[in-house]
Amino acid sequence: MSGPNQLQHHEDQGFINLYYFDQSGFSLIPTVPYAWQKKGEHLLLPAAKGKRVNVLGFLTRKNQFSSFTYEGSITAEVVIARMNNFAKSITKPTYVVIDNAPIHTSKLFQECILKRKKKGLIIKNVPTYSPELNLIEILWRKIKYYWLPFAAYTDFENLKNELENILVNIGSKYRITFA
Repeated sequence: MSGPNQLQHHEDQGFINLYYFDQSGFSLIPTVPYAWQKKGEHLLLPAAKGKRVNVLGFLTRKNQFSSFTYEGSITAEVVIARMNNFAKSITKPTYVVIDNAPIHTSKLFQECILKRKKKGLIIKNVPTYSPELNLIEILWRKIKYYWLPFAAYTDFENLKNELENILVNIGSKYRITFA
């Protein structure tokens, strides 16, 4: 099995499980493409740097979602720990689509892949410069540009709470329709 369409076909037939994995960071620097305001009024957000919530997630085309939030730097060790934890739950051959981030191509991560493959967890990298083939990228974009409310950026605790509310409601309140 090689291409995404072939993997999706095998998933549709029930032969495999197919997940899309990635990590994304959220900070108090908002991703606001535009905002409406009344003439003469100005929308202001306090500028804040520093703290960041990183989310590692596994997503299916049916909006099944599993995530882990982390306030430290995402390293190969952190990703491997999540993969190992995820591998404990698989019951049939499971493919995980990932991008080519340096963490995912590191020697340490590649060694982990070989061990996991024997247990039925197969990692598939998207082609270089094709992150759009990893469907979880759509999820991160939806969260940052559409679902995370403007008020989430007022302070770090509020950001964490609003983000957690979205993460636990993916698949119910927050859904993506994949064609």
